[in-house]
Amino acid sequence: MNIRLNKFSAIFGGIIFFALAGTGHANPAAEQAVTAERVMFTVNNTWMLVAIFLVFIMHLGFATLEAGLTRAKNTVNILFKNTSIVAIGLLTYALMGFNLMYPNGSWVLGTFLGFGGFGVGTDAAGLTLAYSPSFTYWTDFLFQAMFAATAATIVSGAVAERIKLDSFLLFSAIYVAVVYPIVGSWGWGGGFLSKMNFHDFAGSTFVHSVGGWAALAGILVLGPRIGKYVNGSIKPIMGHNMPLATIGVFLLWLGWFGFNGGSVLSADPGAVSYVFVTTTLAAAAGIMGAMVTSWYVQKKPDLSMVLNGCLAGLVGVTAGADVVSVHAAIIIGLIAGILVVISVLTVDRLRIDDPVGAISVHLVCGIWGTLAVGIFVKEFSFLTQLIGVLIPGAFCFSIAYGIFRGLKATLGIRVSEQEEIRGLDIGEHGMEAYNGFQIFTTQ
Repeated sequence: MNIRLNKFSAIFGGIIFFALAGTGHANPAAEQAVTAERVMFTVNNTWMLVAIFLVFIMHLGFATLEAGLTRAKNTVNILFKNTSIVAIGLLTYALMGFNLMYPNGSWVLGTFLGFGGFGVGTDAAGLTLAYSPSFTYWTDFLFQAMFAATAATIVSGAVAERIKLDSFLLFSAIYVAVVYPIVGSWGWGGGFLSKMNFHDFAGSTFVHSVGGWAALAGILVLGPRIGKYVNGSIKPIMGHNMPLATIGVFLLWLGWFGFNGGSVLSADPGAVSYVFVTTTLAAAAGIMGAMVTSWYVQKKPDLSMVLNGCLAGLVGVTAGADVVSVHAAIIIGLIAGILVVISVLTVDRLRIDDPVGAISVHLVCGIWGTLAVGIFVKEFSFLTQLIGVLIPGAFCFSIAYGIFRGLKATLGIRVSEQEEIRGLDIGEHGMEAYNGFQIFTTQ
């Protein structure tokens, strides 16, 4: 496949070159080779732009999934948060996050903390940096910025239906601007974890676990929703729109082709195709694992468990999608699907109220996927993978917990009991997602 692509690139590049520059040059073979290289640069850059589009659509997937799995009276609030997070993620990443995550040699505290300065920008050509020779600087920034916004989106669903909007947005801004890029720099930016040969291909740890640890901290500080745990019993609070949740999962599955496929960082046909296969099969195995487990444990097939099983398989394979075998990818996804069901039920029994199962999907399966690289790929050490789970975990949880506690002591982080019962759509936004479901007066 590579030979065919290179032949096509050379022929196509030669046609373009001679059409624009004419003939009669001293060394047409060299000129044709240069043109072919430029064509390949364009091909790589174009694929990365497509990957950006796919990762961007994941935000719609998160929004619809979270809205579907929560109650109708909080839908506007869910959609508002997911829309705002994209903007916050992009702007804070442009302001400082990108240069925190990729300091480009400007380390100020060993290989633990680096900072390349505020803002984004490059030379007049604006084409390449040393760590991304296959596409433009601007493409690199935008691809990474989409990942940054995803980490905060994970927190949104976990703290849904009872958190104050202003406090959540402030937390998101701080977490995405500072915590996420610092942790990412340890591996993807050339920090100490990368020097230890820690492997996290597309973010089982650096995206999903980073968001999952913050989600756990937020839930612990907030407490459960009113009516969730009464007189020692667990009361299910059902989502209002399972079709919407299902649409969200399929959008996320689609977006994952860009999330993992784009992390190849080129349009290499073999590598991208292989990542597509491992990603897809892990998702399918996650569905089957969750289906069988939930059917056996709960005595009926649970759609919400199956949907989370799909996401669990995707999160699990994300760390090693480029290096695990096809059979290993299926096993990783299958175990992730089993784990997510067990985790959702266990978290509920521990009185940790997670409306969408974010902790189970992103944290538990993110940890599993990261460790699985050390289990299934002999080139990577299990101990190193474990260190890469524990250090970011301790850092993320402690910082997130501290931020939430600080917000609780100052702005407050929980809406009033009356507002929670009535719904955040009316209390926080003064509007409804579904007109006529509630009565709203100005009195």
